[in-house]
Amino acid sequence: MSWSIRIGRVAGTEVKVHLTFFLLLLWYAMDAYKEGGTVAAVDTTVFMLVLFACVLLHEFGHIFMARHFGVRTPDVMLLPIGGVARLERMPEEPKQELLIALAGPAVTLAIALLLYAGLRLAHVSLAFDDAIAQAPLLVRVMYLNASLLVFNLIPAFPMDGGRVLRSLLAMRLGLVNATRIASYVGQGLAVLLGIFVLYTAASGGDWNPILLLIALFVYAGARAERTMVQSRAMGSSGLTAGGVMDTRFVSIPIHARLERAAELLLPGDGREFPVVDNGGRIEGVLTRENLIRGLAERGPESTVGEAMSARIPILTVEVPFELAIKALRASGLPALPVVDVHGAVLGMVTAEGVAAMLGKRK
Repeated sequence: MSWSIRIGRVAGTEVKVHLTFFLLLLWYAMDAYKEGGTVAAVDTTVFMLVLFACVLLHEFGHIFMARHFGVRTPDVMLLPIGGVARLERMPEEPKQELLIALAGPAVTLAIALLLYAGLRLAHVSLAFDDAIAQAPLLVRVMYLNASLLVFNLIPAFPMDGGRVLRSLLAMRLGLVNATRIASYVGQGLAVLLGIFVLYTAASGGDWNPILLLIALFVYAGARAERTMVQSRAMGSSGLTAGGVMDTRFVSIPIHARLERAAELLLPGDGREFPVVDNGGRIEGVLTRENLIRGLAERGPESTVGEAMSARIPILTVEVPFELAIKALRASGLPALPVVDVHGAVLGMVTAEGVAAMLGKRK
């Protein structure tokens, strides 16, 4: 099941909305309805839609600046925590990333300034006090855009401010070191934000799930970006699947019974094993999860071939490290086999092994 729907295409970029966005919209509308009835619910819904239209414009600031440097953006996703534009590749120079990162906040600033000028010309009160929640729609939109501008520029990688920090660091330290520093700063700020949200709620203050989601997004996003950059750097250095594979493995015949596989798999430290035919050629991978599921659904007399993961990506020793990692992640498996030209297994590229190698290079 896809968790996003496509709502249109703008200048070659698909605009998608995550289904959780609609849940957020419904939640806010229902909360407003309880407080002020139908009028309040409609007002809140319109405000949220206008706000996310501003977020979309913010993302297209990034998109058009990236396109100026020849970087395509296949799609942009609207989430409850904001928008995410997916770049086809990283900018070639730190200065390019700096300008791409600043382009979104520049759009947000322009929206806030235009609203400010228009509201002043219309002689609308811009008083900022406890009654701001009851202020006219465009006044609220102006103030929230100003708040989003400040929030986005916090150096919490991979938010815009964090990318600005990374690009500035990269000018002196290089991309890998800059990403490592910026990602740790982002994760540290995410932890502090999460603690603040939980402490506020525990102290009787307002519970803000959106800020907690942002903290989780920043923490996970920083880690993923750090891993991606490190993987790319290792691939560009000439490292291949053959250089990271684990050669300590035990193969299991495809016609072996699951009870035999359990004897080999469960007592050991290994979590996955290559499955081979009578000629020793790869047929699939048996994971610990495959085994447990097979024993529960088919029983110990069933074969390894009935429980294994088949039609898996096959790696060779020459496959670049970055491509091997992409194949491993896309497969959803904890390990992939590395084989020779005849299909015989030479080793296994495992998620644990890769994580350990990346950890050594921090």
